[in-house]
Amino acid sequence: MKKMRDVPIRDRPREKIACKGVSVLSENELVEAIIGKGTKNKDVREISKEIVKVIHKHRNNLQYEDIQKIDGIGPTKASQIIACFELGKRYFNACSGSRVTSPEDVLPLVAYLKDNRQEHFVCISLNGAGEVLSNRVITIGLLNHSLVHPREVFSDAITERAASIICVHNHPSGSLEPSSQDIAITSQLRDAGTLVGIQLIDHLIISKNGHLSMRERGLL
Repeated sequence: MKKMRDVPIRDRPREKIACKGVSVLSENELVEAIIGKGTKNKDVREISKEIVKVIHKHRNNLQYEDIQKIDGIGPTKASQIIACFELGKRYFNACSGSRVTSPEDVLPLVAYLKDNRQEHFVCISLNGAGEVLSNRVITIGLLNHSLVHPREVFSDAITERAASIICVHNHPSGSLEPSSQDIAITSQLRDAGTLVGIQLIDHLIISKNGHLSMRERGLL
């Protein structure tokens, strides 16, 4: 693994946030941006990789002590990480539980997609009452069959015992017209949802010019 000093400045996390937006960063890069630097004997990239492993291991009950056990993490960095994690949970809890009854109800949950310069594919899981269980980015970049695979879309929804999902992706070009790939992905996910018992309610396309519901268009 390269040390941070060997990474070109334009590819370092904080510079990428400024130029491309925070959503393009990997989990490791997000942690690198938070803690800023490593120690004399341990590079920030190595420490961040270990922090991400701990977050995944204790994702439902992450504690300050879990972070501080990592070599190279003192009270300051442990506090930074746990504070960011708590802030994220509070924001998520504010969004989860929202009831979705129309495409317009989805828009506040994915408002950041409207002006994003990269295509993001998002899956929103709902319970039987139409309340939001989770809202997560599945993939970033050009969307096609290989990148948007039903396995990734439905894996968390199955774990959450979701009753249905809504998929959303953005068109940085501003166009709201579904491409042939958009239509094919929608069909593939609808069929996969039927097999696992989780209905694909809608697939929305978002851009700076508005939104389009593929269900309302008759494509789902």
